[in-house]
Amino acid sequence: MRRRTSRGAWSGDAGLSTIEVVVLAPVMILFILVLVAFGQLVDGRGAVDGAARDAARAGSLQHGSHAAAMTAAQQAATATLKGTCAGDVTVRDAGSDYRSGGLFTVEVSCRVRGLDMLGLDIAKDISGRSSSPIDPYRRTG
Repeated sequence: MRRRTSRGAWSGDAGLSTIEVVVLAPVMILFILVLVAFGQLVDGRGAVDGAARDAARAGSLQHGSHAAAMTAAQQAATATLKGTCAGDVTVRDAGSDYRSGGLFTVEVSCRVRGLDMLGLDIAKDISGRSSSPIDPYRRTG
């Protein structure tokens, strides 16, 4: 349908902006959702790396057995990643030399939430590794 503009000319693009909005709105929403998902993954990567650092430090400070160190590492990683992971936090020994002067090395992994808040099941397994020195002057046992 053609309309007359204020200058007296006929305009043939009536309603075109409505069609542009209807077509572009879903594309813009999808773009924003992708940005949010990547933000969640970047945040999750930082959180998992921080949890690995905390777990290694907590384990290296334990006096006693390697099992006690692994328990402390699991507790530290779980506390650090509370609310970040979808599911359980896994802490495993990554080649520790658990003795005075050695290194306590752990690998922490979990499934980081993607767009769970929007009902989309997009999650990614992320892992981080860290080592912490064990005090060479401490008593073991």
